Amino acid sequence: MAAASPSVFLLMVNGQVESAQFPEYDDLYCKYCFVYGQDWAPTAGLEEGISQIASKSQDVRQALVWNFPIDVTFKSTNPYGWPQIVLSVYGPDVFGNDVVRGYGAVHVPFSPGRHKRTIPMFVPESTSTLQKFTSWFMGRRPEYTDPKVVAQGEGREVTRVRSQGFVTLLFNVVTKDMKKLGYDTGPVDTQGVLGPSLSQSNLQ
Repeated sequence: MAAASPSVFLLMVNGQVESAQFPEYDDLYCKYCFVYGQDWAPTAGLEEGISQIASKSQDVRQALVWNFPIDVTFKSTNPYGWPQIVLSVYGPDVFGNDVVRGYGAVHVPFSPGRHKRTIPMFVPESTSTLQKFTSWFMGRRPEYTDPKVVAQGEGREVTRVRSQGFVTLLFNVVTKDMKKLGYDTGPVDTQGVLGPSLSQSNLQ
């Protein structure tokens, strides 16, 4: 008897939020969460996490090293809404209040293999000098009530932001049954280069 053809494919992701470069700041920690389409569902692992606080290294790089693990498995019937990981970095201001130091997001790589991604981070800006001073004095900097909006396009065009820092992620990606469902993810990627067959426009 022939085996039944699969109705879903699996995407298995592990790796780590490796390190960050924030030259102006120290003693930072990172939160992550995944954003994905309605046809996707997590089947194992953790969808979100929060790291330990890291201090800058004493060498010339002055890197903040977290090496915080990521491990999650998704199932889906199509690649629309391919998962994105959203990062939020926080740290103390001069008054000791925890304030956001950066937001960023990137799609999980869709080629199986080992991938390294460096994500440029940004922070929302106050719209006026008075608001900027007030938020600094009160210790309440502009931030998103839900960090997941970083992975979406709606309303982003009216938000004033400023680039600030970089975070490096390491992914190990395994897919199962994608070819059986007619999806070609290209050759195994070991250099962090996106495969050629699925375009980013299909993943939004």
